[in-house]
Amino acid sequence: MMFEQLGLIGCGLMGGSFALALKRAGLVKRVVGYNKSPDSTERARQLGVIDEAAPSAGIAVSGADIVLIAVPVAATEATLRSIQQLVTPQMLVMDVGSTKRDVIDAGRRALREQIGSFVPTHPVAGREVSGVEHADADLYQGKQVILTPIERTLPELLKKADEVWSALGCRVVKMTPESHDTAFAAISHLPHLLSFALMNAVSGQPHGKEYLSLAGPGFRDFSRIAASDARMWRDIMLSNREELLAQLTVFQRNLEALKLVIASGNGEALEGLIDRASLARANWRMAQNPK
Repeated sequence: MMFEQLGLIGCGLMGGSFALALKRAGLVKRVVGYNKSPDSTERARQLGVIDEAAPSAGIAVSGADIVLIAVPVAATEATLRSIQQLVTPQMLVMDVGSTKRDVIDAGRRALREQIGSFVPTHPVAGREVSGVEHADADLYQGKQVILTPIERTLPELLKKADEVWSALGCRVVKMTPESHDTAFAAISHLPHLLSFALMNAVSGQPHGKEYLSLAGPGFRDFSRIAASDARMWRDIMLSNREELLAQLTVFQRNLEALKLVIASGNGEALEGLIDRASLARANWRMAQNPK
């Protein structure tokens, strides 16, 4: 499997890492990249992430047989619309969005009869930092990549998407867009929301700075994702708001249960709730690392 040209739209951490991984695996001959910021595109070229800087998304995609859309989810529709006339049934088009139903709806509107070339994709990878200078060929190694095809997705391109990510050392999973968005509201979007809320709650208190100066590894681990890109997470949370709000309601019920047993001084009940969480975490960790 060898691609002639990767058309990369969005030369940041995710897109740049994909380009570097493809190059290292010997799966692509040339990478043509476009970024909304010309300075970022040129920086990607200087770093060797892309081979050629394109002045538009259309030029980046022209002649490509594989395309990666690595832009904020809110920009997906405009991006796909700008390349719609260049998409062919032989061209594999993927995204890296953390939500899928909104991305697929955008794809239907923008690509129309070319929607079959689009394989909605979510690589479960990333870092708190952004920008092409942080691009890393190892970013996706060993990570899970979720494909959420629709009824019109071309089977041969779905197979090719599976093969590409597998060749990069990823574990590929297929699921429906609806199941994806429900699951990730619980395991990704809600944890980010809670981390943001915690940092605001602590730092916003009169003695917040003093409290933070005393924080140790537990606080560091819990708050790590609060350093994530604000604009990106704004888009993700708004695009998946219904599922996120449903998960927030579930969380609030569990938080209220803890609050009530603490307020009542019921140590046995409190210990039971903590023990249940501890056991669930231990079982999850064992499933993640069976060895």
